[in-house]
This record gives sequence, structure tokens and C-alpha cells, in this order.
Amino acid sequence: MVSRVIPVDSFDLVIFGGTGDLARRKILPGLFRRFRSGQMPEDARIIGAARAEMDDEGYRQLIADAVEEFGGEEKADAEGLKQFLGRLHYVPIDAKGDGGWPELAALMRDGVIRAFYFSVGPSLFGDLAERLHTHSIADEQSRIVVEKPFGRDLASAQQLNADLAAHFGEHQIYRIDHYLGKETVQNLMAVRFGNVLFEPLWNSHYVDHIQITVAETVGVGGRGSYYDQSGAMRDMVQNHLMQLLCLIAMEPPAQYDADRVRDEKLKVIRALQPLQPHQVVRGQYDAAGGDPSYRDDVENPRSHTESFIALKTHIANWRWAGVPFYLRTGKRLKARTSEIAVVFKDLGHTIFEGDTARHRNILAIRLQPNEGMDLQVTIKEPGPGGMRLVDVPLDMTFADALGPDQEQVPDAYERLIMDVIRGNQTLFMRGDEVEAAWAWTDPIIAGWEARHDVPKTYDPDTQGPEDAMMLMHRDGRRWREIREEFKRRPGPATTVGSGIHDPEDDPVQPPVQQPRKAGE
Repeated sequence: MVSRVIPVDSFDLVIFGGTGDLARRKILPGLFRRFRSGQMPEDARIIGAARAEMDDEGYRQLIADAVEEFGGEEKADAEGLKQFLGRLHYVPIDAKGDGGWPELAALMRDGVIRAFYFSVGPSLFGDLAERLHTHSIADEQSRIVVEKPFGRDLASAQQLNADLAAHFGEHQIYRIDHYLGKETVQNLMAVRFGNVLFEPLWNSHYVDHIQITVAETVGVGGRGSYYDQSGAMRDMVQNHLMQLLCLIAMEPPAQYDADRVRDEKLKVIRALQPLQPHQVVRGQYDAAGGDPSYRDDVENPRSHTESFIALKTHIANWRWAGVPFYLRTGKRLKARTSEIAVVFKDLGHTIFEGDTARHRNILAIRLQPNEGMDLQVTIKEPGPGGMRLVDVPLDMTFADALGPDQEQVPDAYERLIMDVIRGNQTLFMRGDEVEAAWAWTDPIIAGWEARHDVPKTYDPDTQGPEDAMMLMHRDGRRWREIREEFKRRPGPATTVGSGIHDPEDDPVQPPVQQPRKAGE
């Protein structure tokens, strides 16, 4: 299967925080891959902007080193990299002052798309937006990309939205969540709305429950100062897992376009029932095997911040009445995996004499590793001896099903940046969506803070706290085991969550001198 590459219009992309961790790990290597695929126009340009004093050649060398460190097979293309680096420019800039802004304005071209990537901490969003307009750099057709966290509660999210709305319309603002750029996440809609097999069954009449799991094997590592102020609820549930929940549960939009899709996602968030204390389990990984505990990692011996969270929620609408949704995410768990499992109900009656085992159909959607899906079905076990039933998966691993060209499918950041240039907001969050998610999340956090709840400790390389297992056992259900069932394809290690707003991502900071290793 050959991927169809559609070139975009010419653009000037300015990356504020262009010397930072995210720019070096993801944005620039991803753009180089888009360049090699032929998707980038001949005259497209990328402009790094940060406080560090540097010229164009110094910046090109910085990015060349980044491609060498974080790139894949494309880093062997020396001639292609040379051509790509020739499109790069750099402007030293002061996000809170006037330094560098006239030079940036002089560098911008007329007649091309202007996009501005705020790869910085949210405290600078308003400053950057204001100066882009004060210096007449942005116009009505310009687009801005902002990274999470979109606030730490409803009040701060509303303030961030107001700061951006003072200078940009909602149609110009692209709130990026890299999970929405994953191929499998987008395939949720294709599977649901493009197959007569599934959509008629996608409701409380046939679905017993849905599990969403995002598990990591790494700890907080060098992100301790950020993470201890955030925790798993703010860092993962309020955005990544909430978006997965919306896509799996939303009603069919009238059309596949940005606002109609986001309208349906918003309805899901607003229909979420408030959580009770017994529906939430928080955990913190302990020390083991010489590795530090969570409290060691964050250098806070009294920290009550959770590195693991599991919860049970319901959606109060006709489609999902009575169907529980179980969400969990955590660090230092048994395996690195992200999965959505739609567990269908038992048969009302079995015709097979002596068959006492419970056989269920389960649609498992793997986001990582090895994106793909499998449908667990019940068949006869081969061989003599009567009708013995066994459950087997009908597997569709994308790399196997779609051929070697699947390896060239762009990763999440590549896809989303190209969508910004196209002006396609379907895979980006809208302001009211972000605020609705915080409106649901805030009372949960306030509740455990008021009760002075302490997270349960759990051993690393396990499924998490025992209380999280009981969350489902009380309902007569079980979590699917956290494991890597499929052989991982070679590729650079990555971690989920954010952590992208460490000081090196801030344009008022110097460039990173000693970048952290992938996976930290």
C-alpha cells in the first residue's frame, strides 16, 4: 500500500522555544521527515526563535545534532538534511520585551501561510500573542499552535483562553494534543462510522464496559519539578484520556469536519457524571531494585501527588446509560502500552453443553506499541474431543496489514503540524472543550485535597495499587493485563504525557546544554 502524500501551501513556521527539548526531539525531526516525503513546498521556511544568542548557522548545527540524536533512518540522508537545514533561520528574541521582534517582522514574507508554534510554558502565551500583533507579524490568516498544559484548573484555563482570544479568533488557535495525531486514534472514527459491523453494537444494549489504559514503564525522571505540581490527573486524565473517552463515546457527527466533531466531543464531556470518592484510586510508585521512589524522584519526601490514577465514570445519555468507563494511567508500571478495550456483553444463552467459561467479544485498540486493533472472537478449539471453545484474536497490526509503507506514516506531531498549515482543526481541542474538561476534573481534585487523601503506594513493574484492581473486582470485572503482547518495532523511545514545559522549552532560557535521554 503506497501512502498518498499531499503537499501543503507555502508557509513560514515560527517556533518559539525553537532551541527547547520538544523542538529538538519532535518538531524539527518530524518536519525533516515531511520534507523528505515531498510534502513541504520548495520555498517553505522554518524560523526558530528563543532568547539564546545564535545565528542561522549555529541554529542549523543545533538541529543537525538533534536529527542525529533523535531521528530515525532519515538521519542517514546527508544530502536531504543539508537541503532541509537550508530552510532554517533563527532570531534571538525576548518573549517579554521588545528585543528581536522587529527582526522577526522583517523576516516574514507576504502571500504565504504564517504559523506560530508556542513551544513554551503557558505563562508566555499572552505575551507572545500580544507582541505578534503589536509588531504586525500576525494577520487574520495566521495560526498559532499552543501546547499543554492548558491551565491547571478551570480558572487558569479560562484566563489562558481569554489571553489568546484577545488577539486571535478561535479559528486561528490550535491546541495540540499529540494523542489525537496517532493513526489508531483517528481510526476510532473510521472503525465506528465506516463499518456497519460496529456502529449498531456501539451502545448499552451490547457493550458491558469500556477500559482505557495508558501505562508507562518510566518514572518522572527529570520532570519532577513539573510533575509534582501536576500529577497523573492533570497531566494525563484531563486531556489525553479525556480525548480518548470522547472519541470512543461520541455520537456520529453530521459531517466529518472540525466543529461538528468537536461539538459531539463536548457533549460527551458535559454528560460525564460527577465522581464519588470510592470511584477514584490514586497511587504512588515505591522504591524497588535500587531505583528511586516517586518521592525520591521529585525530591519531596512528603509529596501526596499521584503517579497513578484509576477511576470509574458513567456518561449520562441514552447511548451509554449503565455502561461504566474505567480509566487508568500510571508510571513505573509493568509494561509500556496504551489501549482502549470495548468489552461486549455475554451471550444471553449458550447452546454448547458443558461450556461454563465466559466467552466475550472484545475489540482492543492499541495506540502503542505497534498501533493496530484486534477483535477477540470465540471459535472451536482445533482437534478431536468434542466442541471445546477458545477465544482468539482477529489481529490487524497496521505494519502487517498495510505493508512496509506503513512504516512511513507520519507520527503524531508531523501530522498535526501539517494539519495546522492546511487549516484543519479537527484533531485539535476547542476552548470550550478544554474548559468543560476542567469543570469536570476540578471537583475531583478538590475533593481529595479537602479529605487529605494520601495515594496508595505500589511496587514498580506491576499493574498498580491493589485498590485499583478492587475498583473493578467489586463490579465483577477485571482489568485487562498490562503487557506488551506484540513485538515492538525498532524506533526511538518515547514517553507519553507532557513534561515539555521544562525550562529548556522556554524562549527566555538558554538552549539546552545537556539534553535528557529519550524516555526520561
